[in-house]
Amino acid sequence: MPIISEREKVLNIYQKAAKKGWVIPCFCTENLTTTEAIISAAGEFAKDNQLEQVPVTLAITVRYGHRSQSENYTHSRNWETGLKLFQADAKVLMREGGDYENVDLLLHLDHVQHDLDAELCKSDLSAFSTIMYDASTLPLEENIAKTRAFVEQKGQEIMIEGACDEIVDAGGEAHNDITAADKCADYMKRTSVDMVVANLGTEHRASGKDLKYHGEAARAIKELIGPKIVLHGTSSVSNEQVRKLFEDGVCKVNIWTALERDASPKLLEFLVRNASKAAGPEMVERLVKEGYLTEKCATGEKETLTVFTTAARQDVVFQMMKEMVREYLDMWYFL
Repeated sequence: MPIISEREKVLNIYQKAAKKGWVIPCFCTENLTTTEAIISAAGEFAKDNQLEQVPVTLAITVRYGHRSQSENYTHSRNWETGLKLFQADAKVLMREGGDYENVDLLLHLDHVQHDLDAELCKSDLSAFSTIMYDASTLPLEENIAKTRAFVEQKGQEIMIEGACDEIVDAGGEAHNDITAADKCADYMKRTSVDMVVANLGTEHRASGKDLKYHGEAARAIKELIGPKIVLHGTSSVSNEQVRKLFEDGVCKVNIWTALERDASPKLLEFLVRNASKAAGPEMVERLVKEGYLTEKCATGEKETLTVFTTAARQDVVFQMMKEMVREYLDMWYFL
């Protein structure tokens, strides 16, 4: 099926997911390998479970200061070029007669900044399914005013999520308080957003899974606004903590860091085990002498296309990311 962007159709997907108790995962990407791994995992899930269609959200940040994924999508580091490539990749992969017709793909603009992305916010957003309008770095009243104005301008065109609290970076000095239920409800009422990003103890760009997700805070928010919570920073907690998110009122979950962080060791293992085939015997011998590799890597084999090409390396990452995406789908899509 083509990309679903019409607001009413997107709302319908969320309503159907809610009836099933599904949390729709939103996977960020900054390259074609990640993009296709996400869509491929969803297509495989649908096929294995004999489902006609399965929804999944593909996301990208634009001029978000902590990580501009659209800039990283192209080596020109031009955010506009990267955003267009992101859209083009998705469109080609989801074309009629393509490989992934059993996927309902939603495109999401993540952490769209109220100031840096002002140009984008004024543009035609009809090609996207949802957007996170992020004014969370402002004082609350200014955040509410900015978000409300954006909803008034674009709310008929696209589903909008807002953030009443900033989700901080893991490892940083700032650690915001958990979002209070009454604050979240007031924010949603005054801004008229469709969904709310709440601070529930998670953090962005975490190198580990050692933080705590506060489900009790989510359930308190759910009591006031219903299942309209978006969870960011999921990579900073273990999967075990977030298995039953829909019961806590979470309808959408954003994931990115875990895909990159946990695929990297697999790639390193592949290259080390195939060091000579990847870099040639002379390079391996030098690295052995310098103490970075052991004699076990000095097999004397010559470089080979099955190892040293970009396609070979990307396939390792693709397969690992696909496995991880599939695990999230198995966890949140109850059959």
